[in-house]
Amino acid sequence: MYQPTHFREDRLEVQHALIHAHPLGLLVTQAAGSLDANQAPFLLDAAASPLGTLRAHVARANPVWRDLEPAREVMVVFQAVDSYVTPSWYAAKREHGKVVPTWNYAIVQTWGRPRTIEDAAWLGAQIRALTTRHEAARAEPWAVDDAPASFVATQIKAIVGIEIEITRIEGKWKASQNRPPADREGVVAGLEREGDERSAAMAKMVRERSQPSTESSAANPSR
Repeated sequence: MYQPTHFREDRLEVQHALIHAHPLGLLVTQAAGSLDANQAPFLLDAAASPLGTLRAHVARANPVWRDLEPAREVMVVFQAVDSYVTPSWYAAKREHGKVVPTWNYAIVQTWGRPRTIEDAAWLGAQIRALTTRHEAARAEPWAVDDAPASFVATQIKAIVGIEIEITRIEGKWKASQNRPPADREGVVAGLEREGDERSAAMAKMVRERSQPSTESSAANPSR
């Protein structure tokens, strides 16, 4: 993707944190000369390979798994908060008016070669791990084993696992870093006035990305 230096995020731990926080990935595949995109919740195992390994499952009825040839690279995209930014928030609008709207966002793109898995034990472990990950914070968490074992076994037969060892990963945090400090302050104030959770999250990101410590990052070993 297009990567101006001031938006680029190469720290693997930061990229992984976004995936953990926003696990619904867009799996992009190619077969028969056309592109296909499917969304699925992924689990990231950061220790399984140098850049991490993604695991998910799809319905057996979904033809995408049949197109996942190990020799063919696939892409999974994870996106965090995004927000429209009006130039009305910029101090520069009042100074000279030479401003335009933009859109802020944070995104991680991953690439790797997939393998499909039909082993019932692997699939059972995957759905249990996925469920635990998203139920753990609930007062009364639901567990896979709350359902009848025969029902779970039938459901497992209806899915296919996907594992992707990440071979390349890119992160982009577009959070007004290219604007002067006064404009960034105006963006934060404007977003906070919006009063909704999404705008508040973007205001926080712009504020954090305005700090000198986040302006630069170490080189990613995947390049």
